[in-house]
Amino acid sequence: METSSLSRRDFIKRTGLASAALTLGYYMPALAKDVEIVQQQVAASLGIELNAWISIDTTGVVTIINHRSEMGQGSFQAVPQIIAEELEVDLNQVKIVFAQGHQTKYGSQVTGGSSTVRGSYKRLLKLSATAREMLVEAAAKKWNVANSDCYAETGHVIHRPSGKKYHYGELVETASKLEPPKNVELKNPKHYKILRKPLQRQDIPLKTNGSAVFGLDKKLPGMLYAVVERNPRFLGKVKSFDATAAKAIAGVKHVIPVKMRVFSHDREGVAVVADNLWAAMQGRKALKVEWDDSGFPHHSTEQLYKQMREDVKNKSGLSFKTQGDVKMALEQAHKKLEALYETPYEAHACMEPLNCIAHFQGDKCEIWGPIQGPDWVQADVSDLLGIPKENMTVNMTFLGGGFGRKAFLDYPHEAAVISKAVNAPVQVVWTREDDMTQGPFRPGMVYQCKGGVSKEGSIKSFEVKMAGQNMNHQNPGADKLSYNDSVTEGFLETYLRSLPHYSFSDVPLDSPVPVMWWRSVYSSTNAFAFESFIDELAAAAGKDPIDFRKQHFWDGRYHELANKLIEVSGWASRGKNAGYGVAITECFSSIVGEVVKVSRQADGKIKIDKVWAVMDCGWYVNPDTIRAQVEGSIVMALGAATKHATHFAEGKAVEKNFDSYKMSRIAEIPEIEVHVMDNEEKAGGVGEPGLPPFTPALTNAIFDLTGKRIRVLPFSLDEIA
Repeated sequence: METSSLSRRDFIKRTGLASAALTLGYYMPALAKDVEIVQQQVAASLGIELNAWISIDTTGVVTIINHRSEMGQGSFQAVPQIIAEELEVDLNQVKIVFAQGHQTKYGSQVTGGSSTVRGSYKRLLKLSATAREMLVEAAAKKWNVANSDCYAETGHVIHRPSGKKYHYGELVETASKLEPPKNVELKNPKHYKILRKPLQRQDIPLKTNGSAVFGLDKKLPGMLYAVVERNPRFLGKVKSFDATAAKAIAGVKHVIPVKMRVFSHDREGVAVVADNLWAAMQGRKALKVEWDDSGFPHHSTEQLYKQMREDVKNKSGLSFKTQGDVKMALEQAHKKLEALYETPYEAHACMEPLNCIAHFQGDKCEIWGPIQGPDWVQADVSDLLGIPKENMTVNMTFLGGGFGRKAFLDYPHEAAVISKAVNAPVQVVWTREDDMTQGPFRPGMVYQCKGGVSKEGSIKSFEVKMAGQNMNHQNPGADKLSYNDSVTEGFLETYLRSLPHYSFSDVPLDSPVPVMWWRSVYSSTNAFAFESFIDELAAAAGKDPIDFRKQHFWDGRYHELANKLIEVSGWASRGKNAGYGVAITECFSSIVGEVVKVSRQADGKIKIDKVWAVMDCGWYVNPDTIRAQVEGSIVMALGAATKHATHFAEGKAVEKNFDSYKMSRIAEIPEIEVHVMDNEEKAGGVGEPGLPPFTPALTNAIFDLTGKRIRVLPFSLDEIA
């Protein structure tokens, strides 16, 4: 499979689109409610830019442009699998190439919010079905028969009465002259041959044989290498520096001050640029830098959490969603509860640290690297450099993990600034310590939950006040009085219909610590509070935890998932010598329920025996990809719950590498069993929704076994009494 980035002109040349090829794309006119499928030759004659291109050449090979990144989540499998199904071709007939950053052509290109499939599957299905029908029509014209006498299969159009067939490559020239049909019939999922099948991912061979190009693999002629000594305090400045010793290192070419934009501030540092990476790193060690850290607070973890605890207790929150009268309902409740939950700051800790290549030339700049949002980079860096957006080219490579961090814009900007300063292509490489200490981080949060249950055992009042940093408040010109619109993220939508009295609000914390999206965003912290407190309310009501949740479900979809969870986990027949915990969360249009089983070993320590997960993501592509993403989400959640956190002392991140930011080891990972619901709901996300329910399911299981409630993360399994 081809994985290079290329321009529209080169793409046309290489795939022969000028004549003997069938190429289709979507045209999205400004302010239009509907998009239109247009054939490339027609689009070119009208000066129209197309996106979501599918091209079939005279050999029958299908080439598509993938506008999203591949960071392990499976877009390089999902997109071809969608297209191959309706186009009636084998996956080995499909090639995929990365698109360059260009929002006008491709719409949003940000790989985040678990949106690649759910945001494009309907269009991809229709586009490939349209191409198939045009090929069928082309064959029918050649045979002078009715379209209905022909059908497509495995890259051929076959004449049903005679058995004659044409290879797609033999039809593309004729098909390219046809007008795309306005309406095409899509398959019923029960007739799928490729979709919903556990097919092997096409990027795995590339990643195992070394041919996949990640950011650090990319090289340019005459490229220099740079590392940057950045101020360890997030708003600090460079007061002065002595580059004498650094410049004495063989291979060091330049030592320059550098600034990169981080939200509304510039992070300052000193870049060492050399003709090889080792020299640059040694030059950095030899640098002498004096920092100016005046004019802003140097927060510690203790100060941050003390402030958040005081805020939820003493300040009124900015109201996001309310229904009924929670205070009156709480006063009238049969039983009342109040609990405080705390979640830590976290680093993204991707296996591939940040890196980026930039080549600035006059009024143009080109970038290569592991980038989650190429269109954002194109717009942001062109603005910061003061060059036309059309002169900013952004090329994606494979990503060694992203989790939201590589959708940020600081590291491409920094690379472009250094390239401009030294007038050469430059690859900026972040060390593991840079990656772990510079942020942005997942924000730490404190939740105050209040609730009451009726005499009959149902939720009468549910109130959550959240204290922590609002990611949106960091943006230039942000309204610091605006509420956090993610306060309910992770909470089941059905509860917002069934609970008579609820309130969700937040008290924003102001801190120099930069924060941003982390896998499943606020759901990763919200769900711990929501589903732990639901469990506490179930215990107060004397109800089974799953039954208690089910009695508040408004519609059947949630009941079906809960019943499946009961069935696969053996919930109804669970024994007394083990603890079972459950949590059900919803984010990115998917619902996930998880049950965790724990037991106490002979040495008295708690062991996680097994995790059962049920994913309802509606329409889906590949069950193996779903299982892999849920498993990965659970492993990541386990680490954040029981192993690692980022702490701050005197305004600096403490944990610098994996010696102190401990990761879960393979021997600590429990058995994970994943089930996928089959239904006709719209497609939801897969890469993130499996993470939020794990931690509350785990802590609820520990309560079931030990009677001990865990309300502060992270905690050690070995230290539970």
